[in-house]
Amino acid sequence: MVKFLVRRIGHGILVMWLISVAVFALFFVAPSNVAQTLAGRQGTPETIALIKQRLGLDLPVWKQYLNFLGNAVQGNLGYDYYHQVPVTTIIGQALPITVSLALGAAVLWLLLGVFNGVISATHPRSLADRGLTLFSLFFYSFPSFLLGLLLLYFLYFRLTLAGFSWFPAGGYSPLTGGIGPWFQHLLLPWVALALLLAATYTRLTRGSMLDVLGEDYIRTARSKGIRERRVIVRHGLRSALTPVVTQFGIDLGQLIGGVVVIETVFSLPGLGQTAVTAINQQDLPVIIGIVLFASAAVVVANILVDIAYAVLDPRVRLH
Repeated sequence: MVKFLVRRIGHGILVMWLISVAVFALFFVAPSNVAQTLAGRQGTPETIALIKQRLGLDLPVWKQYLNFLGNAVQGNLGYDYYHQVPVTTIIGQALPITVSLALGAAVLWLLLGVFNGVISATHPRSLADRGLTLFSLFFYSFPSFLLGLLLLYFLYFRLTLAGFSWFPAGGYSPLTGGIGPWFQHLLLPWVALALLLAATYTRLTRGSMLDVLGEDYIRTARSKGIRERRVIVRHGLRSALTPVVTQFGIDLGQLIGGVVVIETVFSLPGLGQTAVTAINQQDLPVIIGIVLFASAAVVVANILVDIAYAVLDPRVRLH
């Protein structure tokens, strides 16, 4: 198990190193005038000179990369030249919002997707199976911005006109302001995100469960007189969860890096909306910081998935 974990962490470090090389080449080598690009269209000569001094752009490229890598490893991602604050501060302000959105929605989509998948797999070709399949395909093909706008229209606008102000129009209320307002502001974004992603998990769980329920050891368990619920939950669902866990890690890692559309529709100033603003302003230090952070989130999530995979299926540790 230890060798398995060390190998997976080594792969993660290798991936992060390759990403750092790609980011450095894209943002520092490819442009003809990096300091001017980082300073933006309205960058003054003083700002450009300060950027060159801070980034060591007069050094050879390999020294520039080592400085870039060393600063990134130490958590120094540079400065936001529009607000004159460290990029880590910008990420630190937006991260709680994105994490709150991603984790809350993850709980909903995982419960909904796995439950629907198990019901479909244990009642194949039934009315419930066909209904849940239709439900999955409907939301799977639904544009995320349209679902968010529909939720706002019916559950905020129409209800408010009817005198029921249960949901806000958007925005974010931090946990320090009370769990009630925090929950109220995130409920609709959670529902929108969960409905979109639960469809994938319903299909994944259904397909995997159908394969597992046809295995010999499931028939053996049933022949021993073990209760059907225990056969499904303890013997079938555990084996069927491995592809679900894999997909869950990838999705959660990506969402931690920013939920651009949902954050924009619901006016949540998370990492996704921050990235969009930085792109519009050509604020490259912030873009670089968010790219590196989002990549690290995906790598860490995949390492955690590998660990969970090994726990669910001991055969994984042997390969």
